[in-house]
Amino acid sequence: MKKILIALALSLCLPAVAQSLVLLHTNDTHSNIDPDAHGVGGILPRKAIIDSVRKAEKNVILIDAGDMVQGTLYFKFFKGDVEYPLFNMMDYDVRILGNHEFDNGLEELASYWKKVKGARLSANYDFSDTPARGIFEPYVIKKVGNKKVGIMGINVDPASLISEENYEGMRFHDIIDTANATASLLKKKGCDLVVAVTHIGYDVPNGKTDDLDLARASKDIDIIIGGHSHTFVDPATPDKTPYWIKNAAGRDVLVTQTGKYGKNVGYIKLDLKDFSDRRMDYRYIPVTDRFAARSCSREMQDFLAPYKHKVDSVNSHVIAWSATDMPNGLSTGAYANWAGDFASWYGRQIADSLRKRGVEIAPVAFGMMNVGGIRQPMMKGAVTEGQILSTFPFSNRMRLIEIAGSDLISTMRIVAPKGGEAVSGEVRVVTDSVGNFERMLIDGVEIDPQRWYVVSTIDYVANGNDDMTPMKNHREIWRDNEEVSVRILEYIYHLSGNGVPLSADPNPRFVKNVRDEMK
Repeated sequence: MKKILIALALSLCLPAVAQSLVLLHTNDTHSNIDPDAHGVGGILPRKAIIDSVRKAEKNVILIDAGDMVQGTLYFKFFKGDVEYPLFNMMDYDVRILGNHEFDNGLEELASYWKKVKGARLSANYDFSDTPARGIFEPYVIKKVGNKKVGIMGINVDPASLISEENYEGMRFHDIIDTANATASLLKKKGCDLVVAVTHIGYDVPNGKTDDLDLARASKDIDIIIGGHSHTFVDPATPDKTPYWIKNAAGRDVLVTQTGKYGKNVGYIKLDLKDFSDRRMDYRYIPVTDRFAARSCSREMQDFLAPYKHKVDSVNSHVIAWSATDMPNGLSTGAYANWAGDFASWYGRQIADSLRKRGVEIAPVAFGMMNVGGIRQPMMKGAVTEGQILSTFPFSNRMRLIEIAGSDLISTMRIVAPKGGEAVSGEVRVVTDSVGNFERMLIDGVEIDPQRWYVVSTIDYVANGNDDMTPMKNHREIWRDNEEVSVRILEYIYHLSGNGVPLSADPNPRFVKNVRDEMK
C-alpha cells in the first residue's frame, strides 16, 4: 500500500501526458462533507486531490456513481442545498443517480438536478411522465484526443428499495438489456471505449442484477464504475474483490468501486494509443487529512462555513450517556435490538393513548425497524443530538399496523437468510444452520399463521421495502405525523430524565439451531 501511495504521489507531480486519459471516480458520499473522526474523507481534501490530478494530467474525466446525499446532518437540515453546490464547484463531468437521490420525492429531485453541472445520465430510468422529464440523457460521448469515450448511466431497480411514492410515474428498464443495447449503440457511433457508470452494487445477495452480472453478460462494455453496495474494490486484494471480469465474449472488463463516504477517489489511467484489455492502471487515492493543507478552495470554504457552524453546534450537544458500544449494520447486534425495543415501547405508548380515547386495540405484539435505517454506531460514552439525527436520518414515521401471522412468517422467511432485521425483545426467530427460517416465537409462543398481530414499525417497513413485500398486507391502525428521529430523541430524553443510561441487549434475536429456547 505504501508503495502505491508513493507512486501515486509522484505521478501527481509529473507533467501532463497528452497520450493518456485519467478517469477519476467517487460513489456513495452520503452527505459526508467533513472528514471523519480519524481525518479520513471530506469534500475539501477531495477537491485538493482532484485539482492535483487535473494539474498533472491533460485529459481527466471526473465521475460520480450516485448516492451523493443522505446520511448526515447536512442533508437532514438542508435537503441538498450543501451537497449539490459543492459537487458543482468540483466540476464533475458525469453524474448519475443513486437511490437516495429520491428520498425527498421526484419534484425535489428534479429541482436540484436541473442545476447539476456536467452530464446527467440514466439509460434505464424513463422520466417522461414525471417532474424530472428531460433532465437526464442515456449517455454522453467525450472526445479525448483522437478517441471517443462513450459513458452511460445505469440505475438500480427501485422496487422494494425506494418508497413507491418517491418515484411514482418513473419507468424502470432491465439493467442488462439496456446496458448492452446502449453499449452497442455507442460502439456503432464510433466509441473506442465504453464506460458504464452504475448504481446497482458490486456483488449483491438479493438476486438482483449487480456489476459482476453486468460485466459477465456484456460484450461492448470496457469499464464499470459502480456504487450502491459500498464495496471497496482494492487492487491489492484481487482474490477478495476481483476487478477483472470476463465478459460474454471472453474479454476483460474492469469493475471498480471506491467504498463509501468519500474515503477514496478511484483512479484509472489509460493509454490513448491502446484501449485493449488490461492496459489500464487502476488505483485509488485515500482521502486523508494530508491533503487538507493543500486545499485552497476559498470559494468552497466560505460557502460551507455557515452550514458547518449549525452542524457542529448540534453535533456537540450532549443529550445522554451510552453504557455500551452499539455497532450499526448488524441485524443481530445491540443497536438493532435497541431500535426494535424503542419501536415496541413507543407503540405501546400510542396504543395506551388510543385506548384512553375509546379505540379498541389489541396489545402490541412487538416492534420492528429495518437495520439499514441505522446509519451510524453508538459508542460508549456521551451521546449527542447530532449522533441520533445522523443515525436515523430518513423521514420515516412510526405506524401501528395489524397483520396476519402468515404474512409475518413470510416476511421472516425473506429477512432471516440476510441476517434478520431490528426486532424487539418479544421476538425470537429460529433458523437452521445457514440462516433459513424455521419458526418464530412471540413472548415464547409459536406464532399463529391465522391470528392477526399488532406491530409497531415504520412506514418504510410497513410498505414492504427492503424486499419485505408481505408487510404490505396490513391494516393500518395509526400513523405518526413526526419523523422517527424526533420520537427517538423524545425517548432518549425520557430515559435521561429518569437517570437511565442507554443500553441494549447484545444477544441476537435471530438465532441458529436453538430449539425451545423460550420455554
